[in-house]
Amino acid sequence: MQLFYNPDIQPGSNSFTFDKEESRHIVKVLRKKESDKIQITNGLGTLFTSEIVFANDKKCEVKILEVKQHEPLPYYLHLAVAPIKMNDRYEWFLEKATEIGISEITPIICEHSERTVFKAERFEKILQSAMKQSLQYYLPKLNEPVPCNKFIEQEKEGQLFIAHCEETDKKLLKTEIQPKHKITILIGPEGDFSTKEIELALQKGYIPVSLGNTRLRTETAAVVAAHSVAFVNE
Repeated sequence: MQLFYNPDIQPGSNSFTFDKEESRHIVKVLRKKESDKIQITNGLGTLFTSEIVFANDKKCEVKILEVKQHEPLPYYLHLAVAPIKMNDRYEWFLEKATEIGISEITPIICEHSERTVFKAERFEKILQSAMKQSLQYYLPKLNEPVPCNKFIEQEKEGQLFIAHCEETDKKLLKTEIQPKHKITILIGPEGDFSTKEIELALQKGYIPVSLGNTRLRTETAAVVAAHSVAFVNE
């Protein structure tokens, strides 16, 4: 099964026409032709089974044969992860977390952050590609970057965790996760959270957690956190 993504397709649609770029990909690259079936999602849980009725590399049109609404993840995971020096590593995190299962992502700019540049368009494409590759129908929400302290100050529902490297009393994340809950997890930059940021998080009800016995890179820690939540909810 090959999955296509387009946010403009609506559940009540009888037909849909792809734009020029997507039409060329379908007809020229994938060599799809009239009468071929293709699957489309709008990233909001809806799967459209369709049939190509006009195969042109400038205008590919399909008719909708079946519409099915899928349930979202049994949990809501919001990862707030500091950007890191190597963009490709952050992209790896976005890809793998999407494959595992994540609901929302916020890049947080911390006191020790070495990178503040955020390639939103590029990152969105990574999320879309990972969603399609893993045959999921919900596109994770990608927020604009915010200062870490501002994010911590925001009121949030559910379980709140901060994964840091300081030698203090911490609980093991996988033992604290409650199934079918809203969960927010803070993951810091290469230089870790500052003491001030950790103290603020604790004041706001965040539980300090460990992800294991070894020190992990930012992107690895984020993926381990996503997997821990998914595992508890299996």
